[in-house]
Amino acid sequence: MPIVQIELLEGRTLEQKRSLVEKVTQAIIESTGAAPEAVSIIIRDMPKENYAKAGKLASDK
Repeated sequence: MPIVQIELLEGRTLEQKRSLVEKVTQAIIESTGAAPEAVSIIIRDMPKENYAKAGKLASDK
């Protein structure tokens, strides 16, 4: 039972998320032999002010 957690900065559309979960699910099926029904995906949208890289908040870029 594969469980995948994906963290993204907020701003993706619902259609982009649909495409992402379809493609990730397919990759897991192909690489592990898991049934589609066994694959769970959790998407966490992170506000840009909650992520920083190189000392700069993503919201400040």
